[in-house]
Amino acid sequence: MEASSLQVRVVSPDRMVLEDEASALVAPAWDGQVGILPNHAPMLALLGSGELHVDRVGGGRDSFYVAGGVLKIDRNQVTVLTEYAGDEPPAEVPESSIVFAEDAEG
Repeated sequence: MEASSLQVRVVSPDRMVLEDEASALVAPAWDGQVGILPNHAPMLALLGSGELHVDRVGGGRDSFYVAGGVLKIDRNQVTVLTEYAGDEPPAEVPESSIVFAEDAEG
């Protein structure tokens, strides 16, 4: 049986930002936006900085600015561990969220 929602947790170093059900999520990966729907394949992604959008089941949307961290998807559970999450962009982008092409190439 296919699930029709995602269990989403957004965690920053100082608080649990969100823990709720969602119908979709769009996150700023370091190399572009990634969209996630229910039954997405398992995945790990590095986060860059930008807006994270969480579409709630039944309507409505939560948006946060995030910077740095990782996103994990496994069995309709999405966990976002971020160095910064807030209503405004961070004053300084965490250095770890800046990835240069030569870093990605190894």
